[in-house]
Amino acid sequence: MKPLILPFHGKSPTIDPSAFIAPGAVIIGDVHIGPDASVWYGCVLRADTHRIEIGARSNVQDGTICHVDDEARNGTPVIIGDDVLVGHKCMLHGCTIESGGFVGMSATVLDGAVVETGAFLGAGAFLGPRKKVPAGELWAGMPARKLRDLKPGEDKMALMGAAFYVEEARQHREAIEAAGLSN
Repeated sequence: MKPLILPFHGKSPTIDPSAFIAPGAVIIGDVHIGPDASVWYGCVLRADTHRIEIGARSNVQDGTICHVDDEARNGTPVIIGDDVLVGHKCMLHGCTIESGGFVGMSATVLDGAVVETGAFLGAGAFLGPRKKVPAGELWAGMPARKLRDLKPGEDKMALMGAAFYVEEARQHREAIEAAGLSN
């Protein structure tokens, strides 16, 4: 099973050759994926009414959905900076995760919301429209609210995790090629 990479309304996904797109991922429309980024099994990135950008070395983990709010109605794109970790089964809609940000498993981030550089949104959290998780803070809950300041060094965990996922993606690419399932 190969990833589905589909142009839509005259806009085609652009994917850096070093990026890993897992079999079963769906990438539609105005999507831009940077160097050494990874989009994992079962993800859907649907940029049919605005754009989605995934920065260098960032990873969007299994089962995550990224969608956008209509640009014609002043909607917002999904912007994921460099060295970002997006956990399994997240919902990102018209939001920004700045470089070095972290979004825990099953979290939801809605239109206009921002997770700043070095900020953490905990697993299962719900970050509503136009909310902001400031750098150096851990937010969690439904709705998400500040739990505490990050301890020294915790703000660098996303960078370490991003480096791990670059290597993990390389190993998965090799396994897929060895199984004869590559593009």
